[in-house]
Amino acid sequence: MNYLTFALAKGRLADQTMQLLAQIGITCDEMKEKSRKLIFTNEDFKLKFFLAKASDVPTYVEYGAADLGIVGKDTILEEGRNIYETLDLGFGKCRVIVAGFGENREKLSKSNNLRVATKYTNIAQNYFYEKQQTVEIIKLNGSVELAPLVGLADVIVDIVETGSTLKENGLVVWEEICDLSARMVVNKASMKMEHARIADIMAKLQEVL
Repeated sequence: MNYLTFALAKGRLADQTMQLLAQIGITCDEMKEKSRKLIFTNEDFKLKFFLAKASDVPTYVEYGAADLGIVGKDTILEEGRNIYETLDLGFGKCRVIVAGFGENREKLSKSNNLRVATKYTNIAQNYFYEKQQTVEIIKLNGSVELAPLVGLADVIVDIVETGSTLKENGLVVWEEICDLSARMVVNKASMKMEHARIADIMAKLQEVL
């Protein structure tokens, strides 16, 4: 039997994924040990796991280095990889929003020269393209809430869970782009070659979800 390989987004998402998999009997004791290993194996189930930066997970899955991946919907949208999105795991919930100062709200619908600061340039570009609105996208890697405060941008496109950081900085949500959560993604060739095993895992996960 071949190994099935999981790529997991590092951090809380990976921890929550392993807790969920444990509910259907899939565990990996190696991941609990402190080591410098990069790939962890469960020989009983012929499964391998590795942790990757979230933005790299869809790439590993598309190119077949991983058969399955667990990653946030925001990463799937931003990376636009050629993979199957098969299951909403229901945790890691948050939203992609457009936010700015309350008094500038009318700018969003009337202005065609908005400056938009974001880490998620593809999501932002696609959103404003569908609105047939011309904007200037400014990519930032740090706290995008800073951009309107210092006059770099009119609005931001960002991910929020509670919105408390926005409120603390005088920003309000202007529009919601979409809801997000952790998703399972599958390599297209793996879905054909290992369909029975992948379908079995998905069916068991759906039962506990």
